[in-house]
Amino acid sequence: MCHVIVTCRSMLWTLLSIVVAFAELIAFMSADWLIGRAKPSSSEELDNRTGGSQEPYRPTLGIYGRCTRISHMQFSRRDTLCGPYAENFSEIASGFWQATAIFLAMGIMILCTVAFVSVFTMCVQSIMKKSIFNVCGLLQGIAGLFLILGLILYPAGWGCQKAISYCGPYASAYKLGDCSLGWAFYTAIGGTVLTFICAVFSAQAEIATSSDKVQEEIEEGKNLICLL
Repeated sequence: MCHVIVTCRSMLWTLLSIVVAFAELIAFMSADWLIGRAKPSSSEELDNRTGGSQEPYRPTLGIYGRCTRISHMQFSRRDTLCGPYAENFSEIASGFWQATAIFLAMGIMILCTVAFVSVFTMCVQSIMKKSIFNVCGLLQGIAGLFLILGLILYPAGWGCQKAISYCGPYASAYKLGDCSLGWAFYTAIGGTVLTFICAVFSAQAEIATSSDKVQEEIEEGKNLICLL
């Protein structure tokens, strides 16, 4: 018989697992890893003639994507164009970024799998006499290691030609030059920290769903068990 067991700790672990997976996925797909040096708009001359002022635009560069601004002189309109600069894996600007993409992708796939499984832990707490919480916590720890490797290798690619075109000639491995870090990089770091927190917290979720009070509720014949 299936017993639906919901506790505060198990629900919190499930929610954190889902948040971490989405945060890492969004960061990986974003082009806001590096914020390039300021570039004046090509319509700056037109703005000067009309008495307007135009702030310089700072393009952004991701692991495999980028965002830049295209100006339409005839309408004095500027559109931001975002998309992948690499049509295939081999065109990613740096070998270090290729390794980063591999490690991050592996970590994110594991996190997404755990997030999907975590939803069903309310009904199924063990498989083949192994606690799902413990197995998921172990997988989250492995995913965290992959994410750390990817984040360590990423700055090593700042010396590639693509990064130099955005960050200036002083950019090199682990040196930003004229660039600054974007929100995607910080999100990836925050998601990695939360990944290890989830891995540790999975043990608390397992303890909460296998406590004596839960067993008492099961023995009383209850199928829906909600505990604080």
